[in-house]
Amino acid sequence: MEFVDFRARLADDTARLAAVATDLDARVPSCPDWTVEDLVRHVAQVYLHKVQCMRLGHHPEDWPHDHSAEPALALLTRAHAELEAEFAARAPESTTYTWYGPDQTVGFWVRRMAQEAAVHRVDAELAAGQVTLVAADLAADGVDEVLRIFLAWTSIQWPEDYTLTDAPVVEVRTGGRSWFVRPTVAGVFVEAEGEAATTISGEPSDVLLWLWRRVGDDAVTITGDPAGAKTLHDLLEAGTQ
Repeated sequence: MEFVDFRARLADDTARLAAVATDLDARVPSCPDWTVEDLVRHVAQVYLHKVQCMRLGHHPEDWPHDHSAEPALALLTRAHAELEAEFAARAPESTTYTWYGPDQTVGFWVRRMAQEAAVHRVDAELAAGQVTLVAADLAADGVDEVLRIFLAWTSIQWPEDYTLTDAPVVEVRTGGRSWFVRPTVAGVFVEAEGEAATTISGEPSDVLLWLWRRVGDDAVTITGDPAGAKTLHDLLEAGTQ
């Protein structure tokens, strides 16, 4: 996907999130500790945090700021406007601070925020009972991001957060692509080829939301050893808290 497309999806999903957040007191089924207001404020705070990362060039030391006096939906609107202004003012390849060591560019945040908005838009839709699909190209990109960055890279960078063991390979297949996930005691490795004991497949939106634990096993097709699906979900829960 092009960065301009990520920004367009970010804008669309932020608007959709706001549109379905009509009952701020409703519980969010996929984030059971949150109300819809908590969800909206979380997304707004994430956007504003990335604004500060780009403006400062490092992690803001006095974060999070207190925005409790600002109405949640107004805060979300302002946060997205500030985030978009920062993206518009910077080239995707320009240097900035990110938590992902291999990519210290604005483009990382453009992609990451588009994916953040997509998943949390679905959270708001689940609360409202009005779930829609994540676009296939964005969802397939999100599958790649969650497996390669949130799982593989973080499991090697912060192994103490995981219960790492040698386990059979799991293939994740969607959108004409496959990712072969190989858990080991040294970390989780994601490869383009392999032989899998378990295959998880489906439409890109369904696979993405399954990986993020927003839908159940009935949304995807699991073939081979079903234990592989549980292993992958357990690892992802550690990597995506």
